[in-house]
Amino acid sequence: MNEWEKCLAGQNYNCHDEIFLELKRRARELLAEYHRLSYEQGEEKYTVLQQLFGSIGTNVSVGNPFLCDYGKNIYMGSNVSVNMNCTFVDCNKIEIGNNVLIASNVQIYTAAHPVELSKRLVENWKPESGMYFCQTYALPVKIGDGCWIGGGAIILPGVTIGSGTVIGAGSVVTKDVPDNCLAAGNPCRVMRSINEP
Repeated sequence: MNEWEKCLAGQNYNCHDEIFLELKRRARELLAEYHRLSYEQGEEKYTVLQQLFGSIGTNVSVGNPFLCDYGKNIYMGSNVSVNMNCTFVDCNKIEIGNNVLIASNVQIYTAAHPVELSKRLVENWKPESGMYFCQTYALPVKIGDGCWIGGGAIILPGVTIGSGTVIGAGSVVTKDVPDNCLAAGNPCRVMRSINEP
């Protein structure tokens, strides 16, 4: 199993492996190109996003500035609005459904490190090893169809947010959230059901 496969499998991986450095280099080039384009250059911006993301639907808007790690692990549906100043740490897959609103300053993280210091640090690490000094793993994030993620929300690794759900502004989403509910807070918790027939 290579480092990329370990990463996508949720195992510890070497984030300084050449494959990741190349993905980051490519993403930085495409993001720089994207940020140079004006608001009115919608077709050109969409073309860059097609190159950056793993997949992208139609009628997608991503506000400037936008940051991501690799880009290629972002899978976005149609009718998606990502407002300005969002950060997607896409070391593992970030899947975003159709008809999704993501407000300004939302942060989506897939990468994490072990909590225990003895497990977090690489044993007998040396700078010349070519490895990062600490252990890293990544877990996918999924946002269902019809969601609205409020401003400044933080979504942590391994979280799935169900379809039709609204995440309140400033929430820290640490666990899965079911379909069709309003959830908010730190830690984020379900407040009530919504979208009932």
